[in-house]
This record gives sequence, structure tokens and C-alpha cells, in this order.
Amino acid sequence: MGLGIEELLRLLDESFGKRAWHGTNLRGALRGLDQKQASLRPNPGRHNIWEIAVHCAYWKYAVRRRITGAKRGSFAYPGSNWFARPGKPGSNSWKQDVAMLEAENRLLREAVATLPPKRLTELSPRKKWTLAETVMGAAFHDVYHAGQIQLLKRLQKRTP
Repeated sequence: MGLGIEELLRLLDESFGKRAWHGTNLRGALRGLDQKQASLRPNPGRHNIWEIAVHCAYWKYAVRRRITGAKRGSFAYPGSNWFARPGKPGSNSWKQDVAMLEAENRLLREAVATLPPKRLTELSPRKKWTLAETVMGAAFHDVYHAGQIQLLKRLQKRTP
């Protein structure tokens, strides 16, 4: 037997914002960062923290769509997967994008909470993973990128 709704919600919560045994979660990794820190690029052609945060928001949106059957096209930005950041210098767009990430997390959590348990074994629209596996993947995705962000923050401290 796989995970139930309550266990999936716990995974989502621990990977995003609640205390977890594995250490820093995604929200914790972003806490305290300003727009300048979030936009520093480790090397040309590499993603910065800001882009990783928006990427995570996008995948929360995508998983929610797979669960609910909603149509594509309602994400905050056109395109998919990766979105070049920062926006205009001096704007509050970093804070707005963090707020969007938090909103997408809340919407995903709500979608999972209202999912009938019998649907957890149903294959997602792409027919590769069950809905439960898709939700677990969203949680693991947050933890993976939280680790990347933690590393990028440490690298910034080493830079003169």
C-alpha cells in the first residue's frame, strides 16, 4: 500500500516550510535572502537562486494541474520550467516571486487535501506515475532545490 493523503501532505509540508529531520527545507533556504543575493549567478549560463525559486513555483503549479485536470496557461509567467530572473533592477519582483511560490505551494497543498484517496493510484495524465508518486516527486523536488540553494548561498559567502 502506498502513502495516503495525510502522509503526502506531511511530505509537502516538511519539504516546503515545516521543520523536518533532513534539515533546511525550501522556504527555509530562501529565508532572509534579498533581491541582490537571489539574483547572483554562480557562473554564466547557470541558474541563480531566484530562477530556482520560480522554477519550483512552476512545478507546484504543474503538479496541481496534473491532479486537478486544469488546463495549461494560467501560470504567472509565459513559458515553462525555467524563467530568466531577475526582473527590473530595484523592483520588488523578488518578494513578489517568493509570494507566488508560497501561493503555489498553498494551492498544491489544497489540491492534495481535497483529492479523493482512491485517485492516488490513478496514473497522471502522462501515464508514467501515479498521482501519489507525482505528489511525492513535488516534495522531493523542493528538497533537492533547497540543497542547491544552500550551496549557492555558501558559495556567495566565499566570493570576495
